[in-house]
Amino acid sequence: MISGRLLWLAAALPAALAAQQVTPHIGYVYPAGGRQGTTVQITVGGQFIDGATQVILSGSGIQAKIVNFEKPLTQGQFNRIREQLQELAEKKKTNPSKYTEADEKTVADIRKKLGTLIRRPVAPAIVERATLQVTIAADAPLGEREIRLGTAIGLTNPLVFFVDNLPEFSRRHAKPVDEQARARAVRYREPEDDEQPIKLTLPAIVNGQIRAGTVDKFPFQAKKGEHLVVAASARELIPYISDAVPGWFQATLGIYDAKGRELDYADHYTFHPDPVLYYEIPADGEYTLEVKDSIYRGREDFVYRIAIGELPFITGVFPLGTNAKSKNTTVELKGWNLPVSKVKLKAGQTPDVRGAIRKVQFATDTLPEVTAKPSIGQMKNAQKVKLPSIVNGRIEKPGEWDIFRFDGRAGEEVVAEVVARRLDSPLDSILKLTDAAGKQLAMNDDTEDKGAGMLTHHADSYLKFKLPSSGTYYLHLGDSQQKGGPLYAYRLRISHPRPDYELRVTPASISARAGSTVPITVHALRHDGFSDEIALKLKDAPAGYLLSGAAIPAGQDRVRLTLTVPGGRTEKPVKLHLEGRAMVQGKEVKKAAVAAEDMMQAFYYHHLVASSDWMVRILGSMRGSNAWKPVEKRVQVPIGGTAPVQVFVPTGRFNGSVQLALNEPPEGMTIENVNQLKDGFAIMLHADKDKLKPGVKGNLIVEAYMERSTPGTLNKRRQGLGNLPAIPFEVTEAR
Repeated sequence: MISGRLLWLAAALPAALAAQQVTPHIGYVYPAGGRQGTTVQITVGGQFIDGATQVILSGSGIQAKIVNFEKPLTQGQFNRIREQLQELAEKKKTNPSKYTEADEKTVADIRKKLGTLIRRPVAPAIVERATLQVTIAADAPLGEREIRLGTAIGLTNPLVFFVDNLPEFSRRHAKPVDEQARARAVRYREPEDDEQPIKLTLPAIVNGQIRAGTVDKFPFQAKKGEHLVVAASARELIPYISDAVPGWFQATLGIYDAKGRELDYADHYTFHPDPVLYYEIPADGEYTLEVKDSIYRGREDFVYRIAIGELPFITGVFPLGTNAKSKNTTVELKGWNLPVSKVKLKAGQTPDVRGAIRKVQFATDTLPEVTAKPSIGQMKNAQKVKLPSIVNGRIEKPGEWDIFRFDGRAGEEVVAEVVARRLDSPLDSILKLTDAAGKQLAMNDDTEDKGAGMLTHHADSYLKFKLPSSGTYYLHLGDSQQKGGPLYAYRLRISHPRPDYELRVTPASISARAGSTVPITVHALRHDGFSDEIALKLKDAPAGYLLSGAAIPAGQDRVRLTLTVPGGRTEKPVKLHLEGRAMVQGKEVKKAAVAAEDMMQAFYYHHLVASSDWMVRILGSMRGSNAWKPVEKRVQVPIGGTAPVQVFVPTGRFNGSVQLALNEPPEGMTIENVNQLKDGFAIMLHADKDKLKPGVKGNLIVEAYMERSTPGTLNKRRQGLGNLPAIPFEVTEAR
């Protein structure tokens, strides 16, 4: 028996479990879109993407291939080829008769390579660049796609790429710069290149990257009376930049006349960071669109895509949703350059007009729907509603309150939920529940919805309250900022609790060695008090895929588990589908998990940004059997005590000396000792009584690794070998 948390074992180093030291990542796509019926070259910037051989695009009507790759020289590479250049220069000087055309070509190539040295790159995570040729069919569906690269070491994260139908104008691709160059540019607002302004012909899509200290300018001709819409996409393209504050490229737009006078300016649109402006042209002539970062930051991933012209733009709709079975719903449209003010929808349709450059969010539900009456703002005039109902309303004027009354019984639980910000309404709601005498019983301003990963201000309200007595109750709904107007729409659900859940699985892209085991995380978004366990399973997965620890414990919002992949290499990524099953009010409810990326904002905050597909790519080959035997029964570890668990390992998998350690365990959970068995390991788990409490459940991820000595030193480096299938556990009362 060997004691200690990190333990020497007689174990293995199979090629199949050789751990990835790095993960390929892409940080920007430029330009981030293209026009139907064209072939465009785009640049994808990232890290560890050299050797990329595949482009994976979602949707139909679009294809891409890699045509070039650039990776800046390291300092060591720079020194070596500089020495080679010096040797060739000496050869030309001292022995010119032997200096050949091939030598001259080598000199030219070396000088070109020397120009790629970046001693201290501003952003190492985007310093590598792949050039792609993208062909978009004439009938390719308009809208958003996702793009990934497949490399020798795995699959990258996804980023968006748009298919549009307007003429496109693009600035030259920005090249990486070092920190000193950026500091000079920011301090003196000096552009990093001398590219001349591009003259636009409207309508158009404008593509660019903001360099540090730079203002991009685009001249265009316009006529008096034209109603110009300028809508920027910047944060929409790259939702979160982890090392930037506030966490994204904060673009600004300005319109200037021929004399350089500012005519209009925008640095946001309602609660969206991406700016939009609407301007009526006062006279025929030349105007200029200016684009910059609000505080003059900039680098290659400050990518923008701007639609400009007399384009339809929907600013809001009413109602914000309808009953799912409604066959004929009339929706009022607000906006600019719209051909109609109302549209009629059939079941399942979304409000839209041809050519509109803003997607409309539209909800459906199964509850009865009513429309709020014009507000009087007094309890005596409150609108009576029955439970359950969804009320579609608007806060028409600043400072206005909509008040609704309903009858309830003592002990009855009631939920009131506002959905407005999540449907693109600028309303920052506040909810108050009072009794018939006006006494406030409950109040809520903001409630976070982790499923709305693009929101950084969760402005919708939620109340769940047990009524103290039978009688009449009042719900007061207003805007917490005392604002209002035709666009300040909402959907207010008033009902008994409807327990439910959603699932998100991260990461959206998985790279794994053949036969290996990788950690994943599944997040439970629980609604209306649902707290029971959620079982997880792969749905219609190819043979050889295995989930271990496949359950989200009751009362928990997330769980780390493992996915074991088959032993054969796959040239193309495989789409997987994860399903949750839970008993909700006596019925089994199944939910498909949505793939997501766990993105960090400004060094700290984390957001679950949804992706279209959950994909895995299997690399390399495998030695030995792939017949893993997961621990299916939850290990009961008494508080302050120990519990054994036996892990079976496939034959032929281990063949050397390794160590084991827990990966991100709950504080207080450790490995006390391990015994090697003929067919695996016997691991003794320990639960610290001062750091854990009975009832804690989850999974333990066990890492295998080796420590190798650095020759000539006492230093050791850790070489990861992979993970064992997750071990489910529960901390119990002391025995």
